[in-house]
Amino acid sequence: MEIEFKFHIPAERLKTLEAAVRRAPVQRTRLRARYFDTAAGTLAAHGAVLRLRQEGRRWVQTAKALGDGPLHRLEHNVDLGLARAGAAPMPDVQRHAGTPVGDTLTRLLADAGQPLAETYGTDIWRLTRALRTPGAVVELALDTGTITAHPVDGGTARMAAVCELELELVRGSVEGLVALAYRWSQQHRLWFDTVSKAERGERLLAGIERGPAVKATAPRHATGDGFPSGPAVQRAVVAACLAQILPNASEVAAGSEDAEHIHQLRVGIRRLRTALRELDALGPGFDAAWEAPLVAAFRALGAHRDAEVAAGTVAPGLLEADAPEIVLPADTSEAPAPGTVVRSPGFQAALVGLIGFAAQPLPDDGMAPSDARRHLRERLQALHDRACKDGKRFDTLDIAARHAVRKRLKRLRYLAEFVAPLFDAARAERYFKRLGPAQDALGHANDEQVALGVYRAAAASDPRAWFAVGWLSARQSDGIQASRRALREVADAPRFWKKR
Repeated sequence: MEIEFKFHIPAERLKTLEAAVRRAPVQRTRLRARYFDTAAGTLAAHGAVLRLRQEGRRWVQTAKALGDGPLHRLEHNVDLGLARAGAAPMPDVQRHAGTPVGDTLTRLLADAGQPLAETYGTDIWRLTRALRTPGAVVELALDTGTITAHPVDGGTARMAAVCELELELVRGSVEGLVALAYRWSQQHRLWFDTVSKAERGERLLAGIERGPAVKATAPRHATGDGFPSGPAVQRAVVAACLAQILPNASEVAAGSEDAEHIHQLRVGIRRLRTALRELDALGPGFDAAWEAPLVAAFRALGAHRDAEVAAGTVAPGLLEADAPEIVLPADTSEAPAPGTVVRSPGFQAALVGLIGFAAQPLPDDGMAPSDARRHLRERLQALHDRACKDGKRFDTLDIAARHAVRKRLKRLRYLAEFVAPLFDAARAERYFKRLGPAQDALGHANDEQVALGVYRAAAASDPRAWFAVGWLSARQSDGIQASRRALREVADAPRFWKKR
């Protein structure tokens, strides 16, 4: 199983970076590869790859599949010997028989019931160099070249450029790899990129530029021997947060300003901040330096959200109320573009540190399983009790205090989602059925409060906006009461973390 970082290289940084790579002896290799899949894209749909690559004068067949974390991939290589003129080998999954990745590909292809066909190819010049750092040996690989897709309908081939740097741990500690990744990415202003060559080929094949936004998924806790230790819980939760953050951050860094990419990235950052706050006591390793760039990125990415709420979330209700057409003023905020935010050195440094943390072996210290279970129960109960208290007095709170209640409820929801797989699933589901409506009610009320401010500002240039101001003002009381009722329902929710 390989552990590596992959960074995108901005075009203006390539010359300087290549010079840095060549400061020590390098090996230059031409890598021409052919990728195979079914007509339905079975392997790509499951994050798997089957590749034949000519490395110098030899052919190598490689199978890849998803591993256990953001840095892990299952991989198996088979050397097919020297290349023969005009006689390229054909793929054969059985060459990987008996390996975890081979078993995965065999199962996927058997379920698909379709033959393999070539879908796209790469032509890459790779510079490789071994880097030694205290405790680790890392292979540095600079890849430049092209990817060419061959549409199954016989249409015109599509091509994209490749310019990326990979750092792969050859032997030693993850900490050594992280230290080198941090140094190279900061010095050359690189950004972490989750889109593999295989995935880029699939996108070319489909004629799409961006992947879909990635939503949160439950952590994969190791529960084979019972409740996991505190550090094991930390790593599983951080890995799950990164699984949402990294692909969305990659798309935004590459230029996407899609609202859903940005929204899911912000959700991932908020969930991660909850994890760092609520799980810090479970074990060592959380770095306080991660917080500031995460907060800065979250706020900068949300700087344009107020106008989006007014124009998107609230506008349909105004139309149903027969509101006149209202012209909102252009966004004049000086917040940086989303891509600039994600590519910033501070945010990228935090990602490198977090990815390294999730990939490190478990430490010897940290909370034992029984202590971790007790601590999580206490934190969930404390946040639940506060939500119940907030519900009793919600209609007496001012705007700032109601916003604080909403943020605390999110922390409760996220922490509950992080640890629910460690408790009874059915009881957890019943709890979320009570908690979800409260979060929705507070979120809707907050959106209307935000939109009210936007339309008040718009009324200075468009008097028709006063219709929206009046309509939203009249709805404030209903939103507050709905939030209060929903919060009171949480008090009766079955707490899945309680002992029976």
